[in-house]
Amino acid sequence: MKFNMLKGGLKAALLMSVMGIGATAADAADRVLKIQTSSNASHASLAYLNEEWVPKLEAMTGGTLTVELLPVDAVVPRRETAEAISVGILDGDLTSINYFAGIDPAFALMGDLIAGYDSADQIQAFCAQGGGKEMLQKLFDAHYDGVHVVGCGAYAREAFVSKVPVRGVADLAGLKIRSPEGLAADVFKRAGAAPVSMSGSETYGALEKGVIDAADNSAYANNDANGMHKIAKFPIFPGIHSTPILQFTIGEAVYEELTEQERVALETWYLAAYNGLRQYFDRLDRQLVARDKAAGELEIIDWPQAERDAMRVIAQEAWADFAAQSDLAKEVYDAHIAFMKDAGLL
Repeated sequence: MKFNMLKGGLKAALLMSVMGIGATAADAADRVLKIQTSSNASHASLAYLNEEWVPKLEAMTGGTLTVELLPVDAVVPRRETAEAISVGILDGDLTSINYFAGIDPAFALMGDLIAGYDSADQIQAFCAQGGGKEMLQKLFDAHYDGVHVVGCGAYAREAFVSKVPVRGVADLAGLKIRSPEGLAADVFKRAGAAPVSMSGSETYGALEKGVIDAADNSAYANNDANGMHKIAKFPIFPGIHSTPILQFTIGEAVYEELTEQERVALETWYLAAYNGLRQYFDRLDRQLVARDKAAGELEIIDWPQAERDAMRVIAQEAWADFAAQSDLAKEVYDAHIAFMKDAGLL
């Protein structure tokens, strides 16, 4: 069933958009696309895009088009952006594909193939050249009206926060790990850990009080900024589990109104902006890791490739189980597997 009806929350959002809440200096362009993201207002990723890349889109189009990137939940709840795009409340979103996992398990596999890829660069290649973008469009066509996929990709592999040394798969046994529900929790459980579901805002306190031993949390730079390493002295970097894939979508009606030059500019801008964002975070993470290694207060653990491969073998069982839950999930799974074999990951 496709989602094309206004919900109560969306009605309030429509009123907000009519009132013009959120207007910024970007309105200087002829057309400003209102794009809700999955970033908090304070996230470095949002600041980087706004400062470095939003002005470039206006320049690329000669002032005819730009975007306004809004924080998570700014207009509608994070899981309702596709519906909001369908009915014209939002022009688009730059958000986590995982938010739609409850609609179809295909979105879970598309949004984060836990322990699958070794780098965000590989995921960007899957989206741009390996059929990922086209697969995501097929998911939206099946479940929503009027959503056009501009692109998808990842900008950082999440690090792993731990209060105890975890040097390989065997050390996960019995570990209480904060983890999102769904595919991530399933993989950790298969590896012998005890997944605990809680919001990101609760993670620090749970670590501090010993409710959990470790956490699937965020990129190294974000964990550093949030103070996680003050209490969890054994981070794993690069991470062993999650590399979330984000989508950039706009309304089909919005897309049709753009000129051919604007369409090309928007797609090119997105690819360039996310490549820049990936490089920025990779550099920032590595700078912080080098600083912390020199300080000697943390033991930063880098799993050997054999252990990473062992984790991937465990994860493959979970991927296959999720793939069996719907026809589209099987298609997403097959697309990932074909690309990963070509890339030498399997």
